[in-house]
Amino acid sequence: MKKWFAVLLVAISAHGAQQDRPNILWIVSEDNSPMLGCYGDPDAMTPNLDKLAERGVRYTRAFANSPVCSSARSTLVMGMHPVTTGMINHRRRIDIPEWLEAYPVAMRKAGYYCTNNEKTDYNFTRSHTAEWDERGNNAHYRNRPKDKPFFAVFNTGITHEGQFFPNAKMPERNKPSRDPKSFTLPPYYPDISEVRHDYAIYHDRITEMDAWVGGLLKQLEKEGLADDTIVFYYSDHGGALIRGKRSIRDSGTRVPLIVYFPEKWEHLAPASPGSTCDRLVSFVDFSATILSLAGVKAPSSMQGVPFLGKSAGSEKEFVFLYRNRMDERFDMMRAVRDNRYRYVRHYTPHRPYGQPYAYPANSNMHRAWRNAWLAGECNAVQSQYWEPKSPEAFYDTQVDPHEVDNLIDDPRQAERISNLQKKLEGAMLDARDMGFIPESMMSSLIGNKTLYEYAQSQAYPLGRIKAMADMATSRDPAFLPQLKMGLGDKNPVVRYWAAMGCTVLGESAMEAMPDLKKTLDDAEISVRIAAAEALAHLGHMEWAAPVFREALVSRDGDVLLEVVNALEFLGEAAYIFTPELVDAMQDASNRKNAFQHILNKKCNTAVY
Repeated sequence: MKKWFAVLLVAISAHGAQQDRPNILWIVSEDNSPMLGCYGDPDAMTPNLDKLAERGVRYTRAFANSPVCSSARSTLVMGMHPVTTGMINHRRRIDIPEWLEAYPVAMRKAGYYCTNNEKTDYNFTRSHTAEWDERGNNAHYRNRPKDKPFFAVFNTGITHEGQFFPNAKMPERNKPSRDPKSFTLPPYYPDISEVRHDYAIYHDRITEMDAWVGGLLKQLEKEGLADDTIVFYYSDHGGALIRGKRSIRDSGTRVPLIVYFPEKWEHLAPASPGSTCDRLVSFVDFSATILSLAGVKAPSSMQGVPFLGKSAGSEKEFVFLYRNRMDERFDMMRAVRDNRYRYVRHYTPHRPYGQPYAYPANSNMHRAWRNAWLAGECNAVQSQYWEPKSPEAFYDTQVDPHEVDNLIDDPRQAERISNLQKKLEGAMLDARDMGFIPESMMSSLIGNKTLYEYAQSQAYPLGRIKAMADMATSRDPAFLPQLKMGLGDKNPVVRYWAAMGCTVLGESAMEAMPDLKKTLDDAEISVRIAAAEALAHLGHMEWAAPVFREALVSRDGDVLLEVVNALEFLGEAAYIFTPELVDAMQDASNRKNAFQHILNKKCNTAVY
């Protein structure tokens, strides 16, 4: 009898403890910056989110660490930087150690009913079954066991990039509801009809998204759960329009974040209803924050700092931002952003921001903007997107919110630049940043380990690799002796960056030709391709051609990606590879993007 009574007391205690924890609702929209009325957008029509901001706390400095969905969502679910886990390249599914725990697993262990309706898009191979009690279009908190607290995610693609591409099946979706001439364009867009049209359509999609949010909030009230539920609204990264998504600037990484606390849970809020919060927060902090609000201890693997709840920590001095390959284009960037300034390191300065991506080229705006640039109709600010980058950039987001004025050479900013350079260096080293590794080289390096385990080991000499990559992408001919030495380094990642550095230097790398020619026999195909590209730009296609042909018939999709990216920027010199390129693309169509735009234009970027 005593034993039965003790068990009953434990059960009652556990039941009561669960009732003392908040429900948590995440409302997530895709591909939109803070283009909302409550964030001061004069063209926004977002009454539901504006009302939520009046009742909640609006964060002014919230960031996606990566400006594309799969790596951004991988950050969210693990509470770890994808440059640490290896999940940085867009939609590359990789193995991660089993002991690395996603936050919904910790929530479920603590008694929460966790649902996802409906998007995962995580860059790992493990099954999502362990993460969620329910996942799919019918997943809903109302399906939980009685009196069990819930954590629920609802996601919409209404504002996704693809939603403003021309729609042949629903032509009415191609017509903006308001006069495109009435909108205020950012200065980096040319004032042409196609840009205005898509800008207006995008605001229509944001208004539709706002109505969807309103429906979810009404549903919560109808279920009688509004008084017990903390509500988060945010976007999975920055805006869908060109120079938003995929950009490491604010236009691609800054997101809206509104958190509503019902009266019962107002003691957990950082400020009173209707307030703004200027604290720097980023996606890597979200998992630990949710666990903190639920009273759950975060796994030791998580790298974020909770910004709400009992475990809330001190504000970070900066957020760490990153991107690598997105879609079919490799464009490695790293950045840190404090409460005012952003410092960016471009590790592919020889490539433009606006590389020829197949997917965004579906928009009329994209093609029209590029054609206007090719025709010389864009001013210097509007041309930046299509031109090669500086190795480094520094922006004052307070004075220059659109980040069009690079102050990297301003002597008045030297101390601030040096400070953020050191912070970025520390962030990359602390994270064991593995974004330097070419994708085609990964399997040969890691053996039977995961990428995470490899990068955490002494086998990954990150300091030496980063030092070489920094010199290689500086565009400084003074580093050519180090690049030549790097071509013979024992580590293949160092050799890869040394070869890339010769491409970045262009004709200034002429003295490295003998070393580059030797590198064409390197054991790693990615190093051979990088050396071949450098030699081709130096006028020696006859030396580079055998390597390109070898890569083009490869059955390895990663190799194919690398060689196509190299050939894309050789222009007319690549015409001799058109037959092999077409055959290789058709062969790889089921494994990688078909690059139809490249095939159609025969690698001629001038007419893309």
